[in-house]
Amino acid sequence: MLSDAIVAVIMDGDRILLVERGADVPFTGYWGPLSGKIEPGESQKAAVVRESMEEVGLTVRPVRKVWENVSTGGIYRLHWWLAEYVAGELALDAREASAARWLTVEEIPGLKIFEGDREFYQAVLPSLVK
Repeated sequence: MLSDAIVAVIMDGDRILLVERGADVPFTGYWGPLSGKIEPGESQKAAVVRESMEEVGLTVRPVRKVWENVSTGGIYRLHWWLAEYVAGELALDAREASAARWLTVEEIPGLKIFEGDREFYQAVLPSLVK
């Protein structure tokens, strides 16, 4: 049975925030939106807000769920949520993320990304950019 996790697609205008996974998490060095497990009794929206603050120190407003897939490792059902950047300066949890960048859709293919996420970047993300 798959565990549920969120992926926070944090947008600021036409840019999306991607983080490079840190040394203390699986798939170190891969880039993607921040993500995390949904805690027992927690809504997907609440998990997006909590994970955004914990991992990168940003306040966000969840807008809507935009995609769903199974993680590369086959362990999680990933619920992808569009979220608007509201406030805060990037403050990375070094265990979770070694770097973060605001990127345009065109800049993403040059990064080391999860193969399972490629469909999102090609088919879904372009329709979310303002």
